[in-house]
Amino acid sequence: MSDQTIAPEPEGAPATLSSRDRIVPSRTDPVIAAVTRPLGGPLGEHAAVGRHWFWSPQRVGLLLAVLALVLCWFGKASCIQQYTDGAGTTQLDWRSGRPFVAMCYSDVVPLYSSEHLNDPDKFPYTSSWLESTQTAENGTRYMEYPVVTGLFQWANARLADGWLTLSNAGWLPGAIPVAVYFNLVAFWLALAWLVTVWATGRVAKRRPWDAVLVAISPLVLVHAFTNFDAIATAFTAAGLLAWSRKRPWLTGLLLGLGAAAKLYPLFLLGVLFVLCLRAGRLREWGRAAGVTAGTWLVVNVPFLVFATRGWEEFFRLNTLRPMDPDSLYNVFAYFTGWTGFDGILQKGQNPVWLNAVVAVLFLACCAGLAYVALTAPRRPRVAQLAFLVVAAFLLTNKVWSPQYSLWLVPLAVLAIPRWRLLLGWMVIDALVWAPRMFYYLGVDHKGLPESWFLGTVIVRDLAVAGLCVLVLREIYRPATDPVRLAGDDDPAGGVLDGAADRFRPRAKPRHRAETVPTS
Repeated sequence: MSDQTIAPEPEGAPATLSSRDRIVPSRTDPVIAAVTRPLGGPLGEHAAVGRHWFWSPQRVGLLLAVLALVLCWFGKASCIQQYTDGAGTTQLDWRSGRPFVAMCYSDVVPLYSSEHLNDPDKFPYTSSWLESTQTAENGTRYMEYPVVTGLFQWANARLADGWLTLSNAGWLPGAIPVAVYFNLVAFWLALAWLVTVWATGRVAKRRPWDAVLVAISPLVLVHAFTNFDAIATAFTAAGLLAWSRKRPWLTGLLLGLGAAAKLYPLFLLGVLFVLCLRAGRLREWGRAAGVTAGTWLVVNVPFLVFATRGWEEFFRLNTLRPMDPDSLYNVFAYFTGWTGFDGILQKGQNPVWLNAVVAVLFLACCAGLAYVALTAPRRPRVAQLAFLVVAAFLLTNKVWSPQYSLWLVPLAVLAIPRWRLLLGWMVIDALVWAPRMFYYLGVDHKGLPESWFLGTVIVRDLAVAGLCVLVLREIYRPATDPVRLAGDDDPAGGVLDGAADRFRPRAKPRHRAETVPTS
């Protein structure tokens, strides 16, 4: 226990911790200890830590993240290959189900044309087009993403136009437009994930090596460039870092921008509200919430006012969207044969009951987690509650797109710094991609039947649910929490870190051995 038991950080201590303050994974985690055996074993008791002039844990993590992102790009590169057809025209090579057979599919590629980003005369939310789909109102479609994500796509499409102009002049290498567009998008998404790794490592404080798990996550290898979710994870992780540094206005700014890219960063406001209520820190929460709302309005109001119909498209399509193939509702419907939530939409119809069930289940989970946060013997850590809320949303939602799992990665690393368990879940979640691709390929084209795909979905959901159970156990038994066992209270807590409770409803008392003293 001598290597794991560390005295609490004194009030007013500098942000840079000394080597003895750091948690060394090779000493505390069986997985890392086993990995280091070929290199000489765990770090020695008297080894010099943190004295190298360049290779800090954070820089190592960022380097590993770069390597993981490069591997992810190579995995997706098969989907931007090109060929010359019989007419001598260069085309994107998606013949013979290449995106599914090579498992390189990325939404970025088809959206370039389907969202009319290849047309420089069309601007998101103000321009529309006709499309014959069940969810297109009178055949009219607009950009289907929130404002920040939609503008990100449009800006990269215009950068691709500029690149092609220079390549035609002989200044830059050339390719088909969609390939140039994908590579530009991948570059910025890679930077966004590097920000996610950096911010997570800074929040972890005494556990900077945990950010390596964010950097090399199997989910990053598969999904960093599947969609645009790295933008939201970067804003969320940076917002959490700002909160940990007691800067609620900056937290609000970052969460507001994140919510304008993807709505899930707003869940952190609910988490912070409950924890601030218990600690009597609602003033700081009010500042963060106010700036979040103001930032979101500044970004969205111009489009809401001047391009109302286009701005509403994201919300309208999410309302009309049926259940995803890998949602629990589809799993239930498939294996039971019940068709109540079959998700088949007729034109103009709305899956009202499915939407209502989703909303009720998620709100019930939120209410339960609020009860846990207010009545637990010790106030939960911010990362613990944030992970539970986001996991509850994914498990109860009618859509769990594969890249959504990226949302959980930094939160899980901060909430459950147990490498063996997290790597197990991440591997399972990443492997769902293979049966998903072959299910989409179709049995007629030597793909997999739906039951095989849904079986892996069940395993993935059980793994996430198991992590949730573990977090709840550590909330009610803080002595089993690795972060608090090391002497910390809440590294991501900011004003909540070490704060006394001001409001706590009566709860059934628990045995004293299940708690650890506050720092």
